Amino acid sequence: MEENAFKIERHYFDISNIESLENHYANNLWPIVYLLSDDVLKEAYVGETADAIHRLKTHLKNNKKNKLTTFRLISSQKFNKSATLDIESLLIKYLSGDGVYKLLNGNFGIANHNYYQKNEIYWDVFKNIWNGLRHEGIAKHSLKHIDNSDLFKYSPYKSLTEEQKKGLYLVTDNLLNDTIHSTIIEGGAGTGKTILAIFLFKLLNSENSDFNFRDFGEDEMELKYKIDKLKQKYPNPKMALVVPMSSLRNTLKKVFKNVKGLRANMVIGPAELAKTRFDIVIVDESHRLRRRVNLGAYFGAFDKINLKLKLDKHAANELDWVGLQSSKAILFYDEAQSIKPSDVLKEDFDAIKARKNTKIEYLQSQFRVKGGNSYVKYIDHLLHCNIDKNEALYKHKNYEFTLFDNITSFMKEIKFRNEEVGLARMIAGYSWKWISNKNSSLLDIEIEDTKLKWNSTNIDWVNSQNAIDEVGCIHTTQGYDLNYAGIIFGKEISYSKEKNEIIIIEENYYDANGKQSIKNPNELKSFIINIYKTILLRGIKGTYVYACDKDLRDYLSMHIVPYASNSNINETLSLRTENKQFDNSVPFYDLQAAAGDFSELQTIGGFKWIELPQYVRFSEDYFACKVVGESMNKIIPNDSICLFKKYRGGSRNGRIVLAQATEIQDNNFGAGYTVKEYQSIKTLNDSSWSHKSIMLNPQSLDISFEPIILSEDELEDFNVIGIFEMVLC
Repeated sequence: MEENAFKIERHYFDISNIESLENHYANNLWPIVYLLSDDVLKEAYVGETADAIHRLKTHLKNNKKNKLTTFRLISSQKFNKSATLDIESLLIKYLSGDGVYKLLNGNFGIANHNYYQKNEIYWDVFKNIWNGLRHEGIAKHSLKHIDNSDLFKYSPYKSLTEEQKKGLYLVTDNLLNDTIHSTIIEGGAGTGKTILAIFLFKLLNSENSDFNFRDFGEDEMELKYKIDKLKQKYPNPKMALVVPMSSLRNTLKKVFKNVKGLRANMVIGPAELAKTRFDIVIVDESHRLRRRVNLGAYFGAFDKINLKLKLDKHAANELDWVGLQSSKAILFYDEAQSIKPSDVLKEDFDAIKARKNTKIEYLQSQFRVKGGNSYVKYIDHLLHCNIDKNEALYKHKNYEFTLFDNITSFMKEIKFRNEEVGLARMIAGYSWKWISNKNSSLLDIEIEDTKLKWNSTNIDWVNSQNAIDEVGCIHTTQGYDLNYAGIIFGKEISYSKEKNEIIIIEENYYDANGKQSIKNPNELKSFIINIYKTILLRGIKGTYVYACDKDLRDYLSMHIVPYASNSNINETLSLRTENKQFDNSVPFYDLQAAAGDFSELQTIGGFKWIELPQYVRFSEDYFACKVVGESMNKIIPNDSICLFKKYRGGSRNGRIVLAQATEIQDNNFGAGYTVKEYQSIKTLNDSSWSHKSIMLNPQSLDISFEPIILSEDELEDFNVIGIFEMVLC
């Protein structure tokens, strides 16, 4: 669908403009999307309808919507009901994540369904609509920027999974049932506990008039009835979202500040429960509530709160505060994410579960990591050494799980992913002292010949300016989503081949509050295993692993696909080649790319098919060709057959590329090819950038090789054909 396949028109929001509309689609009962807004109030409302005139007149009678001053109609002859529902849903989600306007929409009715040509056509239509709204100043940020923002990730304007809906039904029933006090929603990392918690908060602090419940199918009328009853029982509920970890708490405060009906002061720490009693308390990450162990400077405040609440300071904990200060408590819990001795004991949660006034629901589906439940299960078995030696290495077409054998390649890949999609971060176990906390000029971590610094802030480190050059820990990443997580197994964790088990080296573990008071080594091991399991489940698109300890690295290498680009080729693989395609094969082109200057003229004719090694996950973008010469021999030996991935866009800086230059040779006869490490030098003109020059750098043991430098006037026929993946043979 072409860019002009839709129309955005703007009008003042009053009865005369509605009645005089000349929009063909609005006047003839076509599906249409509309947007009400006010630039002073910074409030907006998104809707879709097949009767725009009637719907707009109805909104004029609403005491909140009639304060909005402008309406925009988004129309197209290509729109059908499914498309307008989808575009409405996307606009709600992305305008909320954009953070410019507070939406008057409720959080029900967010469509999430498939329909004909949804991805092929209508996603592109939406992107063009979004650019049109940016042009008019309604939207500010790019879709990619919003995708990576916390405001988008934690937005209440999300479709719920079937499991989350079950949790919602249970909570609404329990809130209406005077015999029930506590609801416990159990689920592992990435099962959507925080999203459901925020959804509940928005639900109970918004008017029913904006809810259409269409995403709830046959349960629509029953749920609407229960929500009406809840509004009658709690017309102005006194609520709190308790978040034990300060970093996540501050992030969610920012989210609440930008959602209509919610306020930043609704998100509190456990200590603030002492100030007043609440109708409803929702606790996210309740496994991180604390007891009176290893509290450091918090001991004094902890004791004063227990005194104020008339509790025994030696026996009580923050979970008791929740129960005492709430008429209804909703606890989101995962015992596998308890990471230190100060966390409330599992036995205390078990005691609440056993009470007659408690109900329990479970979330099991994984929808953070694209590897799904199979990846979660594999990680659990990996850390508990329960993987059969004959089991194949973990592979998933939608997820990267890769082991590195040197820290330089590990860091380089993380930084490349950060340039490519953003939110790629390094996270490590706590096996180095945090000396930069007192002297910012110092570096904390030393691995091989590389020195690194721990996170320079505890608050929202993931989104901080220097995060890509620092290393986070469990305390700055628990509860956060990343696109790629680079996990460094520190010197406190190893592997015993004789026992086939993970072992802990206590003297190398430097989280003082994480090990003080622990007398049983198995308890410390359990906490550390939980830490690594938690951080291994942060990455949405992939997880990269490096282990400092050789024994552990050897163990992991039996179960994690190795990073191919830095593998030492000590033996020649014999790979099958055929004239016809066969299983697990990729095109093997008849060209020789020079690991030197650009090759002689070549035109590409036929090709064969070459087998991929078993440990390489197949991609339709893969192809192979031969690389000759010595200018890349640090990585690519002369006369190697190499695997490349078709270049589809994005940053190439620092990557080894297969490049083609026709301008340097003769366009009529062929092109020259070379394989080099790519570096671009850019220039900025009138707020846009262009390549000033491109440098193709050798990586050779022979220092006589020099970079190939292409000036701006030599770039017209320069192309990057592929990104180097690995040497095949």
